[in-house]
Amino acid sequence: MTAPPDVEASDPRRRLPAVGAICADPAARPLNERFGPVAVVAALRTALGEARARLQGEPGAAPTIAELLAAGQRILEAGARETLFPVINATGVVIHTNLGRAPLAPEAFAAMQAVAGYSNLEMNLETGRRASRQDHLDALIADVTGAEAGVAVNNCAGAVLLALAAVADGAPVIVSRGELVEIGGGFRVPDVVAQSGSRLIEVGATNRTHLRDYEKALSDHPDARVILRTHPSNFRMTGFTSAPALDSLAHFAHAHGLQLVEDLGGGALVDLGPHGIPSEPMVQASLRAGVDLVLFSGDKLLGGPQAGIAAGRRDLVDRLAAHPLARALRLDKLSVAALAATLRLYRPPADPTQRIPVLRMLTEPLSTIAARADALMAQVARLPALDVGLQDTQGYAGGGAMPMLALPGRALALRSHRFSPDELARRLRTGETQVLGRIERDVVLLELRTVSDAEVAPLAAAIAKAA
Repeated sequence: MTAPPDVEASDPRRRLPAVGAICADPAARPLNERFGPVAVVAALRTALGEARARLQGEPGAAPTIAELLAAGQRILEAGARETLFPVINATGVVIHTNLGRAPLAPEAFAAMQAVAGYSNLEMNLETGRRASRQDHLDALIADVTGAEAGVAVNNCAGAVLLALAAVADGAPVIVSRGELVEIGGGFRVPDVVAQSGSRLIEVGATNRTHLRDYEKALSDHPDARVILRTHPSNFRMTGFTSAPALDSLAHFAHAHGLQLVEDLGGGALVDLGPHGIPSEPMVQASLRAGVDLVLFSGDKLLGGPQAGIAAGRRDLVDRLAAHPLARALRLDKLSVAALAATLRLYRPPADPTQRIPVLRMLTEPLSTIAARADALMAQVARLPALDVGLQDTQGYAGGGAMPMLALPGRALALRSHRFSPDELARRLRTGETQVLGRIERDVVLLELRTVSDAEVAPLAAAIAKAA
């Protein structure tokens, strides 16, 4: 009778060493010292699991302890690498949500560095007593908007939530049906109203709302305290539409003892009309029209860090600042510093369209963009692996601000002799310098409106390496 084959010899997985044996090997000591024994054991278990799966599908020689330690080291080093790093935005979308929205001005970046250690975030250095972090922003927000006061939290959705919770305080909130929008990330106006503890009262039709609709809603719900007006941001409705003028709505609200709160979203503080850009609703204009609280983003048209800003009447701003939600939604010290530095760039004699990157990109003339494209073209035109040309393009403001606005631009058009457009775009995204472009008609386009002069040289090097 023939003896059964040796199971251990026939299944190489049985010859894999135990985790303990690998950790006891002297060669494991440097990994333990560098990463710690707990992390090393976890990485080795992952390496052993990968080896078992590989041997099950493709039987062969079991890896040695040295090979398993090398695999564990690769796993540990991959886990220690940064996952958030700078990229070159060559998409032509100025306020790109997936790329962090507004790039900060150098002044804002310097302000963040200056307070990265200890700072007087909540300390009055004159008296030595505790103060509020909002003290660094209140007067600045009031100064640049014309409001009585201002407060900032971590984003605009948070500002809407806080404003309704503090001002409506559970009472009904009246909103036009044409403004019950959903924007990025599933942010829906009805959901935010509900989360604030208030009940939503819808008025008007989807395309037309009149003052009489608000009046009827108020007669049915006399305990209502707030009318919420929402700028549609990335949604547009055209045709047979109408809504009350903002000053008329403010007059109506005040005549009936209501507060008018407006969510502007993008929050423009400068008139871009002289630069050929259709007028976006401005914070100052809303306040002059009689809005009690205007809410807007810090990292869109303002050009600062992520923040939600409320500007308006002093008593209402104080109510927001004192509400328990304000602590849960508050800005950290780096964002406070960056926002304050950005707001100062709106003070005369500074020209924010030259000092704030978002505004500079939105207003930059095509001739300047074309000159930048020519400079880049000169550095990559002779690369043997690419066909390179220049192409007129259209970029966009992005970020829910002026979504329909097309911005004339100039792009480098790349076609590889070796790679598909998708592969070339991937190589640009994953190189040592990460570059984001877009593909149109099987050509990789790198739009120069959203590339700075300082990025031209590293962009050229990245193109050469990717090709």
